[in-house]
Amino acid sequence: MNSPTLLIYTTLLPIFLGIARLFSPLHPKLKTFFRVRKGLFDELEQKIIKPPPSPFTLWVHAASVGEFEQARPIIAALKAKHPALTLFVSFLSDSGYNARKNFPDASAVFYLPADTRANAKKLVALIKPDLLLLMRYDFWPNHIMEAKKSGATLILAAAVLQKNAQYFNPMLKGFYRAIFRLFDHVYTVSAKDTIAFREIFNCQQAETAGDPRFDQVFLRSRNCAKVDHLKPLFENRTVLVAGSVWEQDETLLIPAWLELEHRPSLILVPHEVNPETMSKLYQELQNRSLAYTPVSSLSETFDPEREILVIDQTGYLAELYSLASIAYVGGGFGVNVHNTLEPAVYSIPVLFGPNCHNSPEAEELVAAGGAVIIHDVRELGAALKTLTTDTSQRGKSGKAAGRFVQERTGATTLIAESIERYSPEFRNMPGWSPAFPGKDHS
Repeated sequence: MNSPTLLIYTTLLPIFLGIARLFSPLHPKLKTFFRVRKGLFDELEQKIIKPPPSPFTLWVHAASVGEFEQARPIIAALKAKHPALTLFVSFLSDSGYNARKNFPDASAVFYLPADTRANAKKLVALIKPDLLLLMRYDFWPNHIMEAKKSGATLILAAAVLQKNAQYFNPMLKGFYRAIFRLFDHVYTVSAKDTIAFREIFNCQQAETAGDPRFDQVFLRSRNCAKVDHLKPLFENRTVLVAGSVWEQDETLLIPAWLELEHRPSLILVPHEVNPETMSKLYQELQNRSLAYTPVSSLSETFDPEREILVIDQTGYLAELYSLASIAYVGGGFGVNVHNTLEPAVYSIPVLFGPNCHNSPEAEELVAAGGAVIIHDVRELGAALKTLTTDTSQRGKSGKAAGRFVQERTGATTLIAESIERYSPEFRNMPGWSPAFPGKDHS
């Protein structure tokens, strides 16, 4: 792997890490980075002191929760067919690790060690992966190269090359070209990504598979047990579920909802449910003389016609959309809109703010007719009025949203089949049965 940029990286990184450690007490994120990795190898050795006999060891790396969610349907499909498979999962972020540290299918979930040659050698020798499945991005060269040297197969899945990404920087293009070519297979989200990998980075092993998140939301939509107790309350009602909302979303959503002549029942799901956030939301509702009930205090007296249901506990959102007639997804007036596939899978129209450029699926959902981007209170009010009074338009938009998700399932089967092909033990198993509708990859 001859790249001047890579040589500079491997030479200077230990120096940079030393400086970063020195100044970490002054920087919370750096402090956390080093703190959570203290004693990492000792802890990992304890977890795998007696590794179970396995025909195949899969190492999945994800930057954070979102990327891991793309891997989950692939893991589920492989484990369903090959229960003896050994799985290791690594995260870069503390939020990803904390959210999935108890993932039941993994022999160990751990923080990826700092990307030094010594750490990479120690980690690969410890977990002995047959295959490294890297989700979307988060390329740490020393770990990738060490896995390759050990004989592990490397697969990059859910890969995207968005416009203006650092990969296209003239000074870094050679660096990433060398990294991308280490992968035995690159599965992209779209055809344009495949073309870019092949033509710009000379990765002829790139192939369009789609995004496994479509499979994940499809799988998850089959189980809505968490909200079973809420279904009778909202049956035969028009329901607006506002998910992952921030304060910026609330300042538009509540006034627009209040202006409606025929108001749908409203379920509010804040992005964060910490005491400070909830206190602010409750105060805002009280200032507007709006009746509300937190889900944690729900009783038989709750009236969805006159009360707003506020979700003050985690774990509800994805299933709550199954109760909705219309969905509003927050984040579009902040850094980026949150998950728009979770509501779309239930064949309901989706509304969100304009900051969605880092979510290609959100923009594509709009183009497919299943979603509307709104820019202010007036536009939100107009969209809600149309969707609450025109059931034909609501049904048309909802069907477009559901079809958008349904037509894009199938990436899981393609990637799982590919992983099977790299193991002699897997190849001797009976033929693969696709778990998802959609594309036929046979």
